[in-house]
Amino acid sequence: MSINWEFVMTALPLYEKAAWLTLKLALWGIVSSLLIGLLCSIVLYYKTKGLAPLVRCYIELSRNTPLLIQLFFLYYGLTKLGVTLSEQTCGIAGLAFLGGSYMAEAFRGGVESVSKSQIESGLSIGLSNRQLVRYVILPQAFSVTLPSLGANCIFLLKETSIVGAIAIPDLMHVTQDLIGMYYQTFESLLMLVLAYLILIFPLSIFLTWLERKVRYAEFGN
Repeated sequence: MSINWEFVMTALPLYEKAAWLTLKLALWGIVSSLLIGLLCSIVLYYKTKGLAPLVRCYIELSRNTPLLIQLFFLYYGLTKLGVTLSEQTCGIAGLAFLGGSYMAEAFRGGVESVSKSQIESGLSIGLSNRQLVRYVILPQAFSVTLPSLGANCIFLLKETSIVGAIAIPDLMHVTQDLIGMYYQTFESLLMLVLAYLILIFPLSIFLTWLERKVRYAEFGN
């Protein structure tokens, strides 16, 4: 099968623009989900009265509903309540809503891995709960949860392929448009695969390197 290089060169700027938009959505979604997950894990760890049950409900709702349904609710459902959000805002909110629950579970596992003796030692020298979280719990939890956090980041980057369903001109949306207009299926899908590979592979390499650095700092080997 021969490749239509003329079509590839014509479509390349569209893929470049879509790749930057996809990366932007993924970045904001990942950062937001990390913050949500961290806050939720702290609430669950301290069993904060009134908030812990709400966090558990959020995690179950987020993990047990598809991202596509969440995006449709944000983009179409909220308009019935008088709330109108832009396509990109809905995309970022959907990624944050989904990713936050996975990040929360990852952080929770790391936080609970910190031994009680270290927490008691921190309390015995007069650390407040805030200082205990900052200087004792989070540094150790981060090293434990880093592989899970990295996997979740890659997962969210791949999940951006869903946001095109609400008319965001991301990589998948551009690919579908080009196939529908020019019927260049092989070339369009090839550029889609390569675009995601270019976005995800460096992130995977960086996370692997970071995990080794953290492991070396913790264990010295």
